[in-house]
Amino acid sequence: MAATYKKPRKIKIILLATIIIALGTVIAIYIGFRSDSKVVEPVAGSDVSDATLSISKIHQTATRDGKKEWSLEASSGHYMDKTRQVILKDVKVTFFLKDKSEIILTADQGILKTDSSDIDVSGHVVLKNKEYKLLAENLSYVHSRRVLYSKSPVTISGAAAQLAAESLSFDLDAKRLTLEGGVATTIDEDFTL
Repeated sequence: MAATYKKPRKIKIILLATIIIALGTVIAIYIGFRSDSKVVEPVAGSDVSDATLSISKIHQTATRDGKKEWSLEASSGHYMDKTRQVILKDVKVTFFLKDKSEIILTADQGILKTDSSDIDVSGHVVLKNKEYKLLAENLSYVHSRRVLYSKSPVTISGAAAQLAAESLSFDLDAKRLTLEGGVATTIDEDFTL
């Protein structure tokens, strides 16, 4: 007579409990990861009446093909569902270039277009790297082309020279700067070629 083996009921309960605990752990880790306190905090008393969502201490990073292209920080933001834009205050954007260098953009306020990742900033706009500093009142970033541009007057200063123009375009990938309209240059007397 052949003996048949039956799994005891206790083993089934232990296996089921182990699966439930493992699933609960994975869910807890996922929720903990998603609710990073640096990313979003509710803003009390939003000052933008049409905002669908208001948050403070924003941090967002844009990547393409696994590489960071820019990282944005702002003291607060108000998401407008109708226009798919985030109205930002105290903006700082770090642009990451192919040669591993960085360009830092700061401004009083800005708009992030969530459908295109384009950014418009205004108010005491400063764009700087290790060698140069650009000042403007308005600056825009077109994400699909990785181009910064301004249609308002800009000044660029470095260690030995200063440039001014009525408009500017800067291709981040090619590192090509184009100045147009009333371009003026001031060179210090210590400048050498």
